Amino acid sequence: MDTLKDSSLGASHSPLTRLVVEALRERILAGTIPPGDRLIEGRLSEEFGVSRMPVREALRQLAAEGLVVIEPRRGASVVTFDDQQMRELVEVRATLEGLNAKLAAKRHDPGQIAELQRILEEGTRLAESSDVARTTLMNQQFHEALGNVAANSVLRDIMRSLRDRTALLFAPINRVRGRQNWEEHAAILRAVIQGDAELAAMLATRHVYNAAQMDPLS
Repeated sequence: MDTLKDSSLGASHSPLTRLVVEALRERILAGTIPPGDRLIEGRLSEEFGVSRMPVREALRQLAAEGLVVIEPRRGASVVTFDDQQMRELVEVRATLEGLNAKLAAKRHDPGQIAELQRILEEGTRLAESSDVARTTLMNQQFHEALGNVAANSVLRDIMRSLRDRTALLFAPINRVRGRQNWEEHAAILRAVIQGDAELAAMLATRHVYNAAQMDPLS
């Protein structure tokens, strides 16, 4: 059981809230807490060894990020998407990931490329492992590092929230296509290093549709 030490009386709950947010986000994105599951304050408070306040604030933050829904009289639960919502999310993410890769190919620098290569190597090594949480985290880190190379702060902020939401859709699929994900990442990175913006954009867009197992033309 995870336990986060609660603050003494009068201390700020902010650090605890951040810890609860990160712990819950990791579980949600890894699929440990599946879409639709209820997130009960009292149970989470007991599990993490904290008062209800940081749990309540964490759930509000995750709701603002689009990972959690809070409903009157029902409380909080992990968000679920219908088919139309899923298609819309994938379409937007695919388009923006293409732009992200295109900008990265135009603006790359050696230091940032080295970090992407490091993440790619570790992600490829983990691809066949059963550590879903770690593999999911590395996948997020690859795309965030690519965003750092693209160097567009507006796009980076939009993508951060969108990636978390779409990760809920991809989590079940990614368990069985781990190596393919990283082969596609490698192809994107090669195009970025070569400065081929159009190829990088095409590969990144296709990668999102592949990860969602969705036909872009349907």
